[in-house]
Amino acid sequence: MKTYPLESITLEEAKKLQFKLIDSITKYFKGSEILSLGDLGVVKGLNKPSTTLKVEHVLADFFEQEAAVLVRGAGTAAIRWGMYSMLKAGSTILVHDAPIYPTTEVTIESMGLKIVRADFNSKEEIIRTIQENSIDGVIVQYTRQRIEDSYNMLDVINTIREFLGEVPIITDDNYAAMKVRNIGVQCGADLTAFSMFKLLGPEGIGCVVGKKKYIDKIIKSNYSGGGQVQGHEALEALRGLVYAPVSLAIQAEVNNELVKRLNHGEVKGVKNAFLANAQSKVLLVELEEPVAAKVIEEAEQLGAAPNPVGAESKYEFVPMFYRVSGTFRAADKSLEARMIRINPMRSGADTVIRILKQALERTV
Repeated sequence: MKTYPLESITLEEAKKLQFKLIDSITKYFKGSEILSLGDLGVVKGLNKPSTTLKVEHVLADFFEQEAAVLVRGAGTAAIRWGMYSMLKAGSTILVHDAPIYPTTEVTIESMGLKIVRADFNSKEEIIRTIQENSIDGVIVQYTRQRIEDSYNMLDVINTIREFLGEVPIITDDNYAAMKVRNIGVQCGADLTAFSMFKLLGPEGIGCVVGKKKYIDKIIKSNYSGGGQVQGHEALEALRGLVYAPVSLAIQAEVNNELVKRLNHGEVKGVKNAFLANAQSKVLLVELEEPVAAKVIEEAEQLGAAPNPVGAESKYEFVPMFYRVSGTFRAADKSLEARMIRINPMRSGADTVIRILKQALERTV
């Protein structure tokens, strides 16, 4: 089985991202404001906490975009608001020919959007599909939806732009933001949406960044004071983002080490190991026997988390042993019995190897 995981930034590149974010923060905040928990409620003339607005300015500056907005509902709501801002009910959207992420599918159905599919791994098929259909918008998921996916975000967007001009494009950058060199809008999309919870931030906060005309529509539609992201939440999201790139780069290094060690036969019972974005970039371990469920059960007793909270949230620091993603299972039902997904989170390779070895021994 061959996979095409997204190329992670190096630790050195991650450090530079951290420094860049801090530089952006100092452009909009006084030092004393950072040492506070921010304000609450709606400030006259802003209709949101002033701290939240400053954080949004920081995010726009950091990602080199026109505007950014924080929304309630994490990555799901960020995608939903982004699609709402650029598409009308009943519009036709171009998507990758693969299982759509379930919560995104709910948004598509609730808006009555018509779907046109093209294999984003094939430039020729993208062009043919565009030429044969009337397309009102495009959504591109940055991470992989099928194991065999290999498409490059920049190439896909460039192809779409070549044949569809300024048609609105939104990218789902959950599990990709702060791990890759350029997010969707930096590759030419109009909007990029992602969850701050997956970047060590607070529960339920999402971010949309990109073109101001779409961001302004999201802001206008979120007028209610009860729907605003409060100052302390915005600052918490920013604090998490500061530490996310370095933490995630270390995680990527551990994953690389694990692939090498497992494929060199360090753990009996492992047939193969490889990296894949499923949805986050993880280690996929193919077992010699169909005992995946039992291994996951035993690993939990040995200290591994059995399921995600936010998939790389601030709560998830022990390694996680769990089943392959729903989109991957939809593509190949046989994977569930013979494959497990491991995310080392903040652990080292030795801890993951120990737990995997002991869990397999217990299944005999």
